Amino acid sequence: MRDPLFEPIKIGNLELKNRIYLPAMHLGMAENFAVTNKLVEFYTERARGGAGMITIGFACVNDESSGLFNVIGAHRDDLIPGLSHLAKSIQAEGACCAIQINHSGANAYSVFMDGTQPVAPSNVPGLSKEIPRALTLDEVQQAIDDFAQAALRVKKAGFDAVEVISSSGYLISEFLSPLTNKRDDEYGGSFENRMRFGLETLQAVRKAVGNDFPVLVRINGNEFMPGGLGRKDLQIYARQLVEVGAVDAINVNVGWHQARVPMLTPNVPKGLFAYLTKEIKQQVGVPVIASHRINDPKTARELLADGLCDMTAIGRGLITDPFFPEKARTGNEQNIVHCIACAQGCFDALFRLASVECLCNPKAGHEDDRRIEKSDQSKKVMVIGGGPGGMSAALAAKERGHDVTLYEKEGRLGGQLFLASAPPGRQEFAQLAKDLANQLSVNYVKVVLNKEVDLQLIEDEKPDTIILASGAKSLTPGIPGVNGPNVVQAWDVLQENVFTGQRIAVIGGGAVGIETALFLAEKGTLSPESVKFLLVNKAETPEDLFQLSTQGTKDIVVLEMLNRIGQDIGKSTRWVMVQDLKRYGVDVQSNSKALEITDEGVRVVCDGIEKLIPVDTVVLAAGSIPNTTLGLVLKEKGIDFIEVGDAKKIGQAFDAVHNGFNVGREV
Repeated sequence: MRDPLFEPIKIGNLELKNRIYLPAMHLGMAENFAVTNKLVEFYTERARGGAGMITIGFACVNDESSGLFNVIGAHRDDLIPGLSHLAKSIQAEGACCAIQINHSGANAYSVFMDGTQPVAPSNVPGLSKEIPRALTLDEVQQAIDDFAQAALRVKKAGFDAVEVISSSGYLISEFLSPLTNKRDDEYGGSFENRMRFGLETLQAVRKAVGNDFPVLVRINGNEFMPGGLGRKDLQIYARQLVEVGAVDAINVNVGWHQARVPMLTPNVPKGLFAYLTKEIKQQVGVPVIASHRINDPKTARELLADGLCDMTAIGRGLITDPFFPEKARTGNEQNIVHCIACAQGCFDALFRLASVECLCNPKAGHEDDRRIEKSDQSKKVMVIGGGPGGMSAALAAKERGHDVTLYEKEGRLGGQLFLASAPPGRQEFAQLAKDLANQLSVNYVKVVLNKEVDLQLIEDEKPDTIILASGAKSLTPGIPGVNGPNVVQAWDVLQENVFTGQRIAVIGGGAVGIETALFLAEKGTLSPESVKFLLVNKAETPEDLFQLSTQGTKDIVVLEMLNRIGQDIGKSTRWVMVQDLKRYGVDVQSNSKALEITDEGVRVVCDGIEKLIPVDTVVLAAGSIPNTTLGLVLKEKGIDFIEVGDAKKIGQAFDAVHNGFNVGREV
């Protein structure tokens, strides 16, 4: 039977071996616009893994277009040799490659451009919040030529294609959108005029590279910006680009970076935004590429087989597992390690101005400096604890060549990943637990479940190295009344080991507290299946369905001592969770310290004022502390061991996986 994912496809005159497209992603791995070995190794590994097309980027088109310090450039001839080396490295592994070129427009930051003021169609701020300078007509023409010359450099460097980004709130989409284009000349006003810059830019690129060199464009399917362009207008733009002969394929993106519609977080259904691709595909005669939240072969195949797109853009899925394509092609897709859309290593790293990494794959972004060398001597390694840190350590130690046995006191592997998977939209953390457990099996790591390690077992087994990954335990704060019958731990709530009343106070506004509040807030709301049933049968109005989907049966208040909740949540995810708290009507009270828990509720002091909050149940989400029980015994007996994950220091799942990996590879 044919596999739609591995049928060849042509973009212009370029034939690709499969329908898997690695889209351009900002990785933060360039230096002074130049390609680095780190960047080459990252992309070469993805080419080795079997992707049909790999797109690098973005690459800036002139000195004032980047707005960042760690992006690659296609704006100078002296950058061509580095780009050429990158292209050849990718092509040598059997993949085709392109570069996405871009001008950041109002999204640029002057601090990264030696103080140069950003430029844009009009003086409307972008991501940087800086007031940009409106381009003159001469500068508009220069910008168009800059795109064309950058595209020509891409061709000279030996790439197979070029992609122009016309989405996400960058310069071309700023000309398109009425939100950011306030011009009164031929490039502003009517939609026809606002399209002019994008059309002329793509036509100039086409003229520069010729008809035999594939040109792709990345456009929004919907800006998801209030007052911005919707899908119907953007479909007109897509048709125009094809009708003027400017593009050979359309890569459909969704939303501006400023949009308040989640696009990349785990609560976004897989393949959701392909409905936008479908509508464009039905109106143009060139291949159309779907993107966002496609992280497994099943989703990709269905989108292709059902006619929603011609190719699937899999970005973070290939950060997590470079060999995703090859595993799918050879019938080993059960061994794929899936992206869980956590953003802890990728997008959150970019906000810190660091280069991209991955929670699920500690080698990602470190292909050149985290290679595991075989040990000269095989050791007997005992790993105690089957959470993410322990499993990661066991896998690395096994790859190093050691005889590894992992012990877990519970009946399944995964530890706190299952707690993280309990809140709505976070289920994919359980997928990571499954993937890591499967990797242990595939790599023949011995696993012993339902076995709590004690001193006797260690003395019997006589391991050469002990890696202690015993995790954490809930912290019980010293609040009077904390041991009352109306008090439960957040972990027990998330595991559904306890029931709560209707009125609930969650003490602690960190990640666990917010996740628990959202978990409880969904009680009594409609399921997604119920919403669709009622909607298609017109049983309820869309407005009523929204209310029924967001108003549950619990009244919840979150109490946080600090002045801001979610301080331990990554920036990419925090805004979505805070938005959901508001949407579900959860009462958040910061600067609130719990003084006492009584039968009636919680007595708190908020901004110097004491009050009683009446509740039926108090949920403790005050954090966690390392589980040191076994560690103290080993120290007392003088037995050496290495702690990893929460057993060493409380952190995110990212910290546990990377710490475990680094310990395991150094045994």
